[in-house]
Amino acid sequence: METKRTNKKVLIEGLKKMGISLACMLLGPSFIHIAFTNTEKPLYIPILIIGLIICGLAIFFAFKGLMTITDSMFKD
Repeated sequence: METKRTNKKVLIEGLKKMGISLACMLLGPSFIHIAFTNTEKPLYIPILIIGLIICGLAIFFAFKGLMTITDSMFKD
């Protein structure tokens, strides 16, 4: 009987998505902090929106990365 093994290509793809998520987790709050420290500047709203979008992308890529990693371990 053959045992199930981790699909390494899918695992690496999941780890790449988690790396993107980590980068977004660092960039998003930085943009939001920059926006809130410069409320009197004209680019306050666009920088805040960009920061919020990046934070949303961090959550999305973290979810997709975890799903891909679990698929590499438990799917055939």
